Amino acid sequence: MSIMKVVDMSGKEVGEIELSDAVFGVTVNETVLHTAVRAYLMNQRQGTQSTLTRTEVSGGGKKPWKQKGTGHARQGSTRAPQWTHGGVALGPKPRSYRISLNRKTKKVAMLSALSSKVAANEMIVVDKIATESYSTKTMVSMLKAIGASKKTLIVLPGIEEAKLDNAKVVKSCDNIAGVKTTVSNSLNVYDILNCDTFVVAQGAVEKIQEVYAK
Repeated sequence: MSIMKVVDMSGKEVGEIELSDAVFGVTVNETVLHTAVRAYLMNQRQGTQSTLTRTEVSGGGKKPWKQKGTGHARQGSTRAPQWTHGGVALGPKPRSYRISLNRKTKKVAMLSALSSKVAANEMIVVDKIATESYSTKTMVSMLKAIGASKKTLIVLPGIEEAKLDNAKVVKSCDNIAGVKTTVSNSLNVYDILNCDTFVVAQGAVEKIQEVYAK
């Protein structure tokens, strides 16, 4: 097990925490990380784009001119793709972009993402992240004190008794550019890799280890 220091919201070191090598010390599998990120991004797509084909465009029922003798190329409808206001040939139609990953792949990707942050010294553990009131100023001060970079992911404990504290922290961070908040049971690989600083509450670290060390 590796040891990481724990700081408070003022940036002062207040203790240490043991990180499980089974969660934060595995060999990073870049291939699985790529697969997981691609699946996440593809699954965000709605797939609702739709173009009208020549059969769906209104009008064009009459043949524009007779077949022969006009000097024009033969035409059957003014809604053919080559005409202005015509239908679209081979255009996109509604479809699903969803990519499914099995449970083992998801776990390997998550462990690789968590371990990559520890290996890169981009993870900061805070003993407790909370604010008595809805205060953006408090959260900005905390991020500055602990040395968080511009793109920061804050992970809060996902437990019942912390829901009110979580709500205040989330609202307080909403107006801070580049800062995103989540709870331990809603982590995803993309958000972890996309941040420059991974700020995790001590309670969230314990919850993550409890779930993924099995």
